[in-house]
Amino acid sequence: MPQFCYYSLMSKYADNSKAFFDYEILKRFTAGLELLGLEVKSVREGKISLRGAFVIARGGEAFLVGADIPAYQPKNAPTEYDATRARKLLLSKAELEELRVAEATKGLTIVPLSVYNKGRFVKIDIAIARGKKKFDKRQAIKKRDVERDLKRSL
Repeated sequence: MPQFCYYSLMSKYADNSKAFFDYEILKRFTAGLELLGLEVKSVREGKISLRGAFVIARGGEAFLVGADIPAYQPKNAPTEYDATRARKLLLSKAELEELRVAEATKGLTIVPLSVYNKGRFVKIDIAIARGKKKFDKRQAIKKRDVERDLKRSL
């Protein structure tokens, strides 16, 4: 009898497609996301926005700042609930050190890429990234248009 593998049941809750356009991705990490129960339910319904979110590394810990997760049931949510509060990321010490060094480096930032589940856990992909200049963005648009035209012709 085959064993049930719950890791194959992965679904993506949110994507930050703008990050791939605005930043050059240098290195990716996968982290756990520490959430409240009402936030987990909200994320599983897809009510999460990564627009404008970023990651900071402070005091040996990493936090997701600016991500908007509204309450699952707004009328039942605690009165002091903050939808854009800083949420702790669960990473190893070596990964935290790498993020701290990258954050201290001029020109680098840490951006969230996507939120998904891995079994019963909510995970987040983050990346060390460098901002693209305007001409780099124009080249990306041109390249995408050329590839689209080639696919159409074939």
